[in-house]
Amino acid sequence: MSLDTARIDGLLEAAVEEGALPGAVVVIADRDGLVYEGAAGKLSEGGPAVTPDTMFRYASCTKALASVAALQLIERGRIGLDDDVASVRPEFAAIQVLEGFDGDQPILRAPSRQATIRELLTHTSGLAYFFTSGDLARYHEVTGVPHVLTGEAASLHVPMAEDPGTIWAYGTNTDWVGLVVEAASGLTLDAYLAEHVTGPLGMTDTTFQPSDEQRARMMAVHARTADGGFEPSPIELAPDPDWWSGGHGLCGTGRDYAHFIQMLLREGEFGGAHILESETVALAFSDQLRGVPMPQDGIVSAFPELANDVPALPFDEAWGLGFHLVLEDIPRMRRAGSGDWAGIFNLYYWIDRAAGVGGMLLTQVLPFFDMPVVETFQAIEADVYAQLVTA
Repeated sequence: MSLDTARIDGLLEAAVEEGALPGAVVVIADRDGLVYEGAAGKLSEGGPAVTPDTMFRYASCTKALASVAALQLIERGRIGLDDDVASVRPEFAAIQVLEGFDGDQPILRAPSRQATIRELLTHTSGLAYFFTSGDLARYHEVTGVPHVLTGEAASLHVPMAEDPGTIWAYGTNTDWVGLVVEAASGLTLDAYLAEHVTGPLGMTDTTFQPSDEQRARMMAVHARTADGGFEPSPIELAPDPDWWSGGHGLCGTGRDYAHFIQMLLREGEFGGAHILESETVALAFSDQLRGVPMPQDGIVSAFPELANDVPALPFDEAWGLGFHLVLEDIPRMRRAGSGDWAGIFNLYYWIDRAAGVGGMLLTQVLPFFDMPVVETFQAIEADVYAQLVTA
């Protein structure tokens, strides 16, 4: 694949100049390698320039890596997709469902049944996040139980928003996937990923614990102001968490993540390393919701400092095993069966196995689903496909 990289450079640089982004890295990969890598903007106001070596908090882009780790263990027969989570992590059985409140007293009950590993991977276990569920936000407020971004272990034991297998709800599912990986492998999640995923993929900067040198390359978190500008954000991930978060804990570079994207475009292989079987990749990129509907209203934010509302797509969509899916072609963009997701600091990626191309935009902006950032990502993706069609 050959791209006119100057066109993408122009889109990225214009986005920074016009205030859509404080800075960003964009990577585009095909099955053969990295076909575009560009950077623009500053790490912070008046700070050094963003470069291809800039470090970013991957946030929920971590989820795909933890999900791949679980898929490896499923291939090896260490766990099964339809095993109860509690069969691997017995403490999960104690999680109850939040029915509502009696004044400020939460009303809790046992779930109708135990959630499965498949339901963790598809966000249908009943778990939610404090910033995606108003009831859970209130639960944290009235009980004082810490939320998941604090890095405190107690934050994983909050109640479910609904019974398993009844709704799609974005939440702490992949944190539990990471804990399942640890129990099934006998390794901590950081060690497992380094040995079986990030290490073989050559993702040399991807880590739960950035070194001082890596932190010096880290882009600051910016908050969008009411007038459309940026200011430093006080929100930061916990530097010394109680567990390695499979849901949001990794940091790394755009180039590292491009290796991961390329592996999936190559049906599980990269640089001679076989990360997944091709059949497993196909399974991960197929609808695994088993009739559970995606929310018609999208994701409604309960914490506007962290996230804006995320509307539902005007296309048929679903969830595979760790990846959001579009089930029909998006005109002038990705093809049916493409996977994607994002990170709360406005990182976005897509993986189009049919067209053999994927890419990622990495920045550090709050709240999530910032429209100028989203529109920049969409414009870059559209330009990639416009070039592919005419190539």
